[in-house]
Amino acid sequence: MNKKISLILPLSTQHITLENIQLLSGQHSGIKSDLINQVILLSNNEVNLNQDVLIITENINSTSTFKKISEVINSDYIAILLNGKPIRPAQFMFERFLKVLNNTKAIFAYSDFYEIVNGSLKKHPTIDYQFGSLRDDFDFGELVLIDSNYYQKAVSKMNIDYDFAAFYDLRLKLSQMGSIFHIPEFLYTIGLSENYGSEEKHFSYLDPRNRNIQIEYEKVCTQHLSDINALVGPEFQNVDLSSNSFEYEASVIIPVKNRVRTIKDAIESVIKQKTNFKFNLIIVDNHSDDGTTDVIKSYAKNDDRIIHLIPERLDLGIGGCWNEAVHNINCGKFAIQLDSDDIYKDENTIQTIVDTFYKEECAMVIGSYQITDFNLKELPPGLIDHREWTQDNGANNALRINGLGAPRAFYTPIIRQIKIPNVSYGEDYAVALEISRTYKVGRIYDSIYLCRRWEGNSDAKLEIEKINQNNFYKDRIRTIELFARLNRSKE
Repeated sequence: MNKKISLILPLSTQHITLENIQLLSGQHSGIKSDLINQVILLSNNEVNLNQDVLIITENINSTSTFKKISEVINSDYIAILLNGKPIRPAQFMFERFLKVLNNTKAIFAYSDFYEIVNGSLKKHPTIDYQFGSLRDDFDFGELVLIDSNYYQKAVSKMNIDYDFAAFYDLRLKLSQMGSIFHIPEFLYTIGLSENYGSEEKHFSYLDPRNRNIQIEYEKVCTQHLSDINALVGPEFQNVDLSSNSFEYEASVIIPVKNRVRTIKDAIESVIKQKTNFKFNLIIVDNHSDDGTTDVIKSYAKNDDRIIHLIPERLDLGIGGCWNEAVHNINCGKFAIQLDSDDIYKDENTIQTIVDTFYKEECAMVIGSYQITDFNLKELPPGLIDHREWTQDNGANNALRINGLGAPRAFYTPIIRQIKIPNVSYGEDYAVALEISRTYKVGRIYDSIYLCRRWEGNSDAKLEIEKINQNNFYKDRIRTIELFARLNRSKE
């Protein structure tokens, strides 16, 4: 195998950058390895670190930078170091990358890696790329290898100049041309990794300071969906809300298992609601054994609006509990979500949601929420209003992001027809994507919900393996939905 590689890396500190160049290119006494044909350094100022080409750029993630790279590469493949962190290649790293690309005929490869965390070597696995891997924050690790010919073809199709979203644009265009391949091997080590909690990562894309970046990402994703003929909307099927077959206008649904510390607050935030219609609360108690059941019973005994269901089945996740509730004879016309450790902001939440259904004539309503600690003190970034959802393009942009807001509410006849996946992560996202494919989704941009963050949350400080499991499943949901949209466009 005699494939040559152009090594592309950003300037970090001069010490780290020089060390990265030496380690990745195999330089010893000024002699490069046989595989590295060219070193291209990206910098915002003049610097000499033994590179072959210096590209002056204010932003390494801009379209103009990627075009400049395309003009100067002279190798069969390009290896891009995505960040300026210290990197140490594993034994025969580039040889392994090239062999896999050659054997699979893929045009883009990435791998697992190690991180140095608190002085110890820690595994950082990544996940397989799928047809529906449209998240702009997909984790490719720190280094990727791309076929230069396809890189240049993709760059030639980059007709919009982005300041931040060039790599996202590049890899979506590459995914239209060939395979993006995950090598499940730890092919390098990253040093001085920041000990960054999953909670902050989970919400970083919602930070209002990143709004300009989000707008660029939305444009990239929308163009990709257009290219593959998977766009939906903005015209949707009408929703007839005139059904009179429900005793209750609305039902709040709380699936719960072992939340004795929080279920009381959730229940009280519902029973104090003020409405001009009849509503109830359906609590699906998934065989709690910590005292939660007794708390629910004590409330249900004194309030006939509270329906306490304990399923016969033992195989239900959160989605399965939702199915139990919405298919129950007592479920109202609109089914409204409340997690067992959250509360409604005030006594008008249910009325606001139902009013929105009729005003928007929609099949689903998504609200906005504030992140707080257990004692309701607001935490950054505060209000999460998901303004990236627009009536014109929300159904398409939904395929790019990991969440759509809360609380979520559904027109019961439609949610009964669709059914909810019997899982405990991503079930609401799957349903929202399916509904948005066909029906209008209404939005409330004012805060009506308090999302409490505490040590008992299911998504607090997750290990990388659990994060990967969750992300892989949501990518699978996107893949299923993307095929559904493609198939519909062919009908």
